Amino acid sequence: MTQLPPSTRRSPAFSIPSILAMICAIGSFMAGAGAGFLLAILAIILGALGVVLALAPQTRGGIASVISILAGAIGIIAAVFKLVF
Repeated sequence: MTQLPPSTRRSPAFSIPSILAMICAIGSFMAGAGAGFLLAILAIILGALGVVLALAPQTRGGIASVISILAGAIGIIAAVFKLVF
């Protein structure tokens, strides 16, 4: 029997935009109204970029990016509430 050569394929890794999107989404809830709004917008933008990058087979983070987009949208609502109340 012959042995197959070891696989050189790397395991999928999270994309940097998906990680940054999660950090921005969480930060948007902890910041004030203005900074929270900006972080929420940034979370949505980076989340969208993370979704696009997650289409590649060597990149993970699609679900995390979608969650970041949703959290960013909720963060915008929370920033508006912080501003008003």
